[in-house]
Amino acid sequence: MGGTQTLRVDVRIIAATNKNLPAEVAKGHFREDLYYRLNVVSLELPPLRDRRSDIPALAKFFLDRYAKDNGKPIEGFSPETMELLMSHDWPGGNVRELENAIERAVVLASGSLIESKALPTSVRPRVALPGMPVVPGATLADLEKYAIMETLKATGGSTSKAAEILGISVRTIQYRLHQYNDAPRSEIDVVQKHVAEETAKSS
Repeated sequence: MGGTQTLRVDVRIIAATNKNLPAEVAKGHFREDLYYRLNVVSLELPPLRDRRSDIPALAKFFLDRYAKDNGKPIEGFSPETMELLMSHDWPGGNVRELENAIERAVVLASGSLIESKALPTSVRPRVALPGMPVVPGATLADLEKYAIMETLKATGGSTSKAAEILGISVRTIQYRLHQYNDAPRSEIDVVQKHVAEETAKSS
């Protein structure tokens, strides 16, 4: 900058984008002359969901990097975690989204393996509940009760797992269960033991 002599350099420019540049040029959103200067050798990289066989290697690479950065002796992923990584479509950024998920998991991990609970909620599927019948006149309290009881049954009575799925606190579920004294015993019994155990743990 500011020099008076011409300096010759030998460089190669690698540019990447997730936009359709010919379409952007046609709309006037991207300079046509710049597009043709860059578009000498064009490579199209498929999204991560179309090359899932790359996920284990990429995940291990990011795991090793962030485990070292955080000083954690993490060896790998649990089978369930790897299954979730392989089945996710990664719509929010492909490899970068995968990298962010692994970094978060490493920070939250407490053992030698990355467990599924350390993954972002976007990667972990919610527990599917049976279809709720549409009942005219049903109150929000009725719908809330249905969601809580069905989620507890789906999680084997674990209030912590149910709270995570529903996005509420464990204490909220425990409080609601005390209000459901008039519910059929078949619904209450399935969670009673787990509620008592988890209440004891948190006290």
